[in-house]
Amino acid sequence: MLRGVIFDMDGVLINSHPIHKRAWKKFFESLDSEISDAELDFVLDGRKKEDILRHFLGDLPDAEIREFGHRKEMLFREEALAIEPVEGVLEFLDQLTRSGIEFAVASCGSKSRVHYILRQLNIHDQFAAIVTADDVQCGKPDPDIFRKAADRLGSRYSDLLVCEDAISGVQAAKAAGIKCLGIADHARADELLEAGAERVIANFASMSLPQLEELFA
Repeated sequence: MLRGVIFDMDGVLINSHPIHKRAWKKFFESLDSEISDAELDFVLDGRKKEDILRHFLGDLPDAEIREFGHRKEMLFREEALAIEPVEGVLEFLDQLTRSGIEFAVASCGSKSRVHYILRQLNIHDQFAAIVTADDVQCGKPDPDIFRKAADRLGSRYSDLLVCEDAISGVQAAKAAGIKCLGIADHARADELLEAGAERVIANFASMSLPQLEELFA
């Protein structure tokens, strides 16, 4: 029985991927570092910003990682006023609330950014738990972030569902022993299914709560 849902944020609750790529591109340009659009796809795979910075810039000192992370955060916020929720997700949250099903966020975004975005969308207080990169040592595909969110919801892992749009996020959910619903367009659906997603949908407007409950029959 479905008793709780855990949402990733970027690409699942909000259409933020283009904004992330623009913010990261501006950040790297400020360092005179040329990163191609194809290479920047790495930032969309559910990683912590510390992992992204080290991937592109090498093993920097922690103090420099913190400074660069803050600079990127400010660039993101400049763009964030244009963020919109994923189609159908607000209505889906209402369905869950009416059905008495609790839900959580498990995002590898920073605590300040995740809470900022959720408040901007006026949905912050609807979540029973919010787990961010600041709460875990390792980002996805490590399962710890989903385990923490699941533990805070207080239901058996077998009664929970993760909603994810990234391969690393699907892998993290499956490693935690939690069913996963992929959120992706047709072109990327096979990637998430191969990573272990039970089903993939384009957005929440194309999925009803009774259809999701079929995954637990």
